[in-house]
Amino acid sequence: MKILVTGGAGFIGSNVVDAYLEAGHEVVIIDNLFSGKWENLNPRAKFYLLDIRSPEVAKVFAREKFDLVNHHAAQMSVPASVEDPLFDADVNVKGFVNLLEASRDNGVKKVIFISSGGAIYGEAEEFPTSEKSPPLPLSPYAITKSVSEQYLAFYNHQYDLDYTILRYANVYGPRQIPHGEAGVVAVFMDRLLAGQKCAVYHFPDEPRGMTRDYCYVGDIVQANMLAIDKGSKQAYNIGTCKETHTADLFNEVFKALKNLRPELNDDLLAYETGAGRPGDLTRSCLIYDKAGEELGFKLKFSLQEGLAATAKWRVG
Repeated sequence: MKILVTGGAGFIGSNVVDAYLEAGHEVVIIDNLFSGKWENLNPRAKFYLLDIRSPEVAKVFAREKFDLVNHHAAQMSVPASVEDPLFDADVNVKGFVNLLEASRDNGVKKVIFISSGGAIYGEAEEFPTSEKSPPLPLSPYAITKSVSEQYLAFYNHQYDLDYTILRYANVYGPRQIPHGEAGVVAVFMDRLLAGQKCAVYHFPDEPRGMTRDYCYVGDIVQANMLAIDKGSKQAYNIGTCKETHTADLFNEVFKALKNLRPELNDDLLAYETGAGRPGDLTRSCLIYDKAGEELGFKLKFSLQEGLAATAKWRVG
């Protein structure tokens, strides 16, 4: 199968590219390297240095004739979306519609769209949260993800373009950069290895910080493999259904690094605190039963196992 992966030079996208190639698929990447990196590019994939908003996208689709589009490219930061909602919408909505137009004009059979279970549900009434909960986005980033899901429904209804939506929890793992959505693991590791104190953001009634569902990138890759030929016209949470406070995450990150770098200064365990940022949710945790039942998704990595693998990559 010939697959386009947008954002294939980024943290998650590049891991998905590697898995698709390993499975024998032909892979093409579109990435503008705004946050992606040259070193993440798999040399076995064909690469176009291109913005998803560009008119040139249509020419690439016409030339390559993709069977499947896996869409990871995005403005991925919640705080950045609050600061500049126009740019956020331009990339995440206009850019995506540009891809959908090229898809329907060039015979693409299916789109795998990467949404955000960590943001799209807002302060959900159901907790942990299943796909039955309505989207209640509380940031421009989350709004663009919700709107994009609705565009998919339209293109399916109007043009019979199939799709599967993967609503990620907060993803971490090798190649993650210390900014953007769920970048806190990378931030903690970079600062600790540099001998710098870390900060835990929190709201007044919970000094241990907000809670998130942290999912290792290896499990995320598994979901992208399964979605190739399963999950027609459905949305799936991809997470762990385990809630972790930021302070507890920090302690686990410190342990993972300390195992590899015994000389790490124990004084760094005394983290600083800061107020929650605009767009931050107090809690987020996803039920992934639907993905298990319909996609065959099975969680393989605990938080400790995932952090150990990430630390090993980070330390080198």
